[in-house]
Amino acid sequence: SVAEKEDMAAIAVGKKEVTRDLDHCDIPYYVSEFVEREVGNDYDSLRNLDNLIDKLSENKKQLEEQVLTVSSEVPKRIQNALKNAEDSKKSLSRLVEEETLLSESVSSHLEKAQPWMEELHVLISQVEEIERHLAYLKWISRIEELSDSIQQYLMTNNVPEAASTLAFMADLDIKLQESSCSHLLAFMRSTVKFWHKILKDKLSSDFEEVLTQLCWPFVGPPQSQAFGLPAPASAPDVYNNLEMLFCQLLKLQTSDELLTKPKQLPEKYSLPPSPPVILPIQIMLNPLQKRFKYHFTGNKQTNVLNKPEWYLTQVLMWIGNHAKFLDDKIQPILDKAGSSVNAGLEFSRALVMLILEKLAADIPCLLYDDTLFCHLVDEVLLFERELYSVHGYLSSLPSCMHILSEESCFQRWLTVEKKFALQKMDSMLSSEAAWVSQYKDITDVDEMKVPDCAETFMTLLLVITDRYKNLPTASRKLQFLGLQKELVDDFRIRLTQVMKEETRASLGFRYCAILNAVNYIATVLADWADNVFFLQLQQAELEVHVESNAVSKLQLGQLASMESSVFDEMINLLERLKHDMLTRQVDHVFREVKDAAKLYKKERWLSLPSQAEQAVMSLSSTACPMLLTLRDRLLQLEQQLCHSLFKIFWQMLAEKVDIYIYQEIIMANHFNEGGAAQLQFDMSRNLFPLFSHYCKRPENYFKHIKEACIILNLNVGSALLLKDVLQSAADNETFKPNQPSATAALNELGVYKLAQQDVEILLNLRANWPNTGK
Repeated sequence: SVAEKEDMAAIAVGKKEVTRDLDHCDIPYYVSEFVEREVGNDYDSLRNLDNLIDKLSENKKQLEEQVLTVSSEVPKRIQNALKNAEDSKKSLSRLVEEETLLSESVSSHLEKAQPWMEELHVLISQVEEIERHLAYLKWISRIEELSDSIQQYLMTNNVPEAASTLAFMADLDIKLQESSCSHLLAFMRSTVKFWHKILKDKLSSDFEEVLTQLCWPFVGPPQSQAFGLPAPASAPDVYNNLEMLFCQLLKLQTSDELLTKPKQLPEKYSLPPSPPVILPIQIMLNPLQKRFKYHFTGNKQTNVLNKPEWYLTQVLMWIGNHAKFLDDKIQPILDKAGSSVNAGLEFSRALVMLILEKLAADIPCLLYDDTLFCHLVDEVLLFERELYSVHGYLSSLPSCMHILSEESCFQRWLTVEKKFALQKMDSMLSSEAAWVSQYKDITDVDEMKVPDCAETFMTLLLVITDRYKNLPTASRKLQFLGLQKELVDDFRIRLTQVMKEETRASLGFRYCAILNAVNYIATVLADWADNVFFLQLQQAELEVHVESNAVSKLQLGQLASMESSVFDEMINLLERLKHDMLTRQVDHVFREVKDAAKLYKKERWLSLPSQAEQAVMSLSSTACPMLLTLRDRLLQLEQQLCHSLFKIFWQMLAEKVDIYIYQEIIMANHFNEGGAAQLQFDMSRNLFPLFSHYCKRPENYFKHIKEACIILNLNVGSALLLKDVLQSAADNETFKPNQPSATAALNELGVYKLAQQDVEILLNLRANWPNTGK
C-alpha cells in the first residue's frame, strides 16, 4: 500500500492542468475533461476502459455516417438551387425580349394610328358639339312644350293642371342653375316669370274674392265679427273654393320664391334664417299690411315715437282675431296638402316682420332719449311676453329681441337699464320705510325679517332677469348678468356704508335690518344659482373662459363640475360682510356681559356655605346683572334678527361666554364644597336655561363650564381616585404614551372636552381635601 501511495503521488506531481482556449475548438481541453470525468483518481474504473472504448468507437462511427450523409446532400441542394436560378434567368431574358418586341409593335401601331386619332378627335368633338346643341334644343323644346301645356290648360280653364305644370317647370329651373348656358337660363326664367304672373294674378284675384265673401280680414272685436261666415246656402261652395284656390296657390310657392326676393333686414340684426311666408298667407296678409303701413308710417297721427304700444297692440289684436279661423279653416287645408307649415305661426311670423321693420326704423330716432327708449323697451318686452305665452310664438323665429340685440341698441339698453336701476336703488335706500319689513305684522310671512329696500332690490334684479332671459344669444345674456353682478356689488357697498354709520349702535334696529338684508340677498342669490336659466349661463360662461383662457384650470374645473356658481363671488363678499357684522354684535354683547360679571368674578367661592347648610339653593346675587344682560340682549336680537342669523349669533355668544367663565372665573379661583355647588347651580339652573328656548340641550354649548362643574363637584372619594388615575397616567407617560385609562376615566365621568392637564388644575382648585397627615 505504501508503494501504491507513492505511485499516486508521482502521478499527481506529473499531472499538468490543461486550460481551455476560448478562441478555437480546443480538443485537448475536451479530452482532458472527458478523462477527468470518466476516470478521475479512481484507478478501479480503468477496468471499464474496454466498454468506454467500444462506446466511443460507436459514437465515432455514427458521427462519420452523419458527416458522409450531410456532405452528400448539401451539394445536391446547392445544385438544385443553381439550376433554378439559371432557369429563372432564362425565363426573364425571354420576357424581356417579348416586352421589347411588344413595345416596338405598340409604338409602331401608335405612329400609324396617329393620323386616324387626329381625324377621329375632330369627329368626336363635332359629335359632342352636336349633342350639346341637340340637348340645348331639347331643353328649349321641353320648355316650349310645358309653356304650350300651360296655355292649353288656361284656355280650357284647367287652372289646377296649369299650376302643377308651372311647379314642374320651376323645379326644372332649379335643376338648370348649375348650367353655364346663361341664355337658356334666362329663357327658362322669363318663361316661368311670364306664366307665374298670369297664374298668380288670376288665382290671387279669385282668392281675394273668396276672402271678401268670408269678410276677411277680421279687424273688429271678435264679438262683432261675422267671422268668416257667408250666407248658409253658399257656405259649402265658398269654403270649397277657398280650399281649391289655397292649394293652387301653394303650387306656385316654388316659382314665387324663384322670382320674388324677400325683403330682409340688414345683417347687423343677425336674424335667424327663415323661409319666405307661403304665397296664400301672403295674399291673406296684404290688407293687414296695407293698414299697418297706412297707420304707422308717414305723417299719420297714429305714427308717433312715444306710442309704440299702438302698433304693438294692433298686431297682437290681429293675431288674436284671426287665430281661430286659421286653426279651424286654413290648417286642415295645409295638413291635407301634406305641408308642414303651421298656419297660425306663419301668420304671426309675417306680422312680426312688420314690427321688426318698424323697430329698425324707429330705434335710431329715439336711441338717445332715455325716456322714449326705455318706454319702447318696456312695451316691446310686454309684446314679446304675450306673443310667446298667449299665441305660442317660437323662440327660433325672428323676434323683437333680435332688433334690441343689435350692438348700438343693446349697449344703449344696458346703459339705460343701469341708470334706472341705480336711481331706483337711491330712492329705495332714502325711503323712510327702507329698513322696515312690509310683512312685519305677519309672523308666518316675515321669517326672514327682510327690510323693504332689500326686497325691492331683489325684485329689481328679478325683473331685469325677466327682461333679458329671452335674448337670442348667450353672450348678450352674459352681459346682462354682468350688470346684475355690478348692481349687487354696488348695493353691498351702499349697505356697508350705511352699516359703518350705525357701528356705534350695533344692536340697534337699523344695524340689524342691514344684517337681515345682507343675509337675504346672499340666500336668494344662492337659490338662483341652482335655477336652470343661471346654470345655462354658467355653462356659457365656462365656454367663454375656455376660449379666452381667462381663468385658472382650478376655476374651470369648479365651473365645469358645478361646484361653484355664477354668483359665488358676490355671495362670498356678502357672507364676509354678514360674518363681520355678526362678530361685531357678539363682541358688543360680550363686552356688556363681561362688565356685568365683574362682581361675579369676585365672588368668595372659597368660603360659601355648603348645600347642606342651605334650606334652598338660590342664584348668586352677583350673577344677576350678567344673566339679566344676557337675557335682555337675546330677547332683543331674537326679535330683530331673522332665525338663521340669530342662531349663529347666540351660538357665537355662548362659545365666548363659555370660555370667559371657564378661564376668568373658574380657573382664577379656588372652590370649597359650597362654592362648587353654588357655581353648578348658577350655571345649570340659571345660565343654561336662558338658551333652552333655542335648543334642546343648551349645556352642550357650554362644555368647558359643564365639565369643570363636574370635576369641582365630585365627592371626595371619586376626586381622590381620579387624581390617582391621572397621576399614574402621567408617571407612565414615558413608557406608555397615550395611556387609555385616564381618558376612559374622564369619559366615564362625562368629561370629553377638557384635557387631562386642565382636569388636574381643576382638581387642585378644590379646597375640600381630607387631611391625610402628609
